[in-house]
Amino acid sequence: MLSLGFSPCPNDTFIFHAMTHGLVGREGLLFAEPLLADVETLNKWALAGKLDVTKLSFHALGHVLDDYVLLDSGSALGRGCGPLLVSRQGAQMDLARATIAIPGQYTTAAMLLQLYAPGQVKTRVMAFDQIMDAVARGEVDGGVIIHESRFTYQEHGLACVQDLGGWWEESTNQPIPLGGIAAKRSLGPEKISLIENLIRDSVRYAFNSPGASREFIKKHSQEMETKIISSHIDLYVNNFSESLGDEGHRAVDFFLGLGREKGLFR
Repeated sequence: MLSLGFSPCPNDTFIFHAMTHGLVGREGLLFAEPLLADVETLNKWALAGKLDVTKLSFHALGHVLDDYVLLDSGSALGRGCGPLLVSRQGAQMDLARATIAIPGQYTTAAMLLQLYAPGQVKTRVMAFDQIMDAVARGEVDGGVIIHESRFTYQEHGLACVQDLGGWWEESTNQPIPLGGIAAKRSLGPEKISLIENLIRDSVRYAFNSPGASREFIKKHSQEMETKIISSHIDLYVNNFSESLGDEGHRAVDFFLGLGREKGLFR
């Protein structure tokens, strides 16, 4: 029985709905009930080797490559979809003196902030869904927001200081690798290939029958508005989710190589 974990965010529940509801063939693979958790919890579980197959941030992946292998299917990677650095509207931010909330030590958002402002920023780790309110209340000077927050931050009286994904794309000419699906190397090449194909089939089913997963997505989503859920899926689920392909793998290799060069992985 294989253990599986992914986030409750709409992009993940959209991708994994068919696979976890018996709508695509499992090729003899048996999975336990999936564990749904926020991405930083999944990152920490990956560092502890808890799950056989797991969603994780690409930042976290850089720490666990001895034990896990990235799958070609299921990733969140693209352009115009990166984390945003926000502050209160009208506030002046001095990064050298600021305290910035980040959605987890091992998130790609945290790594992008380190790359954007190396050695400058004092950070405070918070759950991703608490960051906007903390910035609005003045508990921190700014925050790096991800997921649905990208679509709602202005409603909280916040302004974008820097689109970190946009900065990455302009600086590197690469799409930004946000999160991927990894499997334990100990499962062996044959089983890993079957898992990879199963997730790809689940992605294809989701693309072909987008309404099938609606109730499952809403059951777990932080944001219930249909328009925001649809925007979230449209932004984070794309051709790279079906297969990273050459461009996607190059972007991931570049991201991980830069992280190693900067000493960001243990």
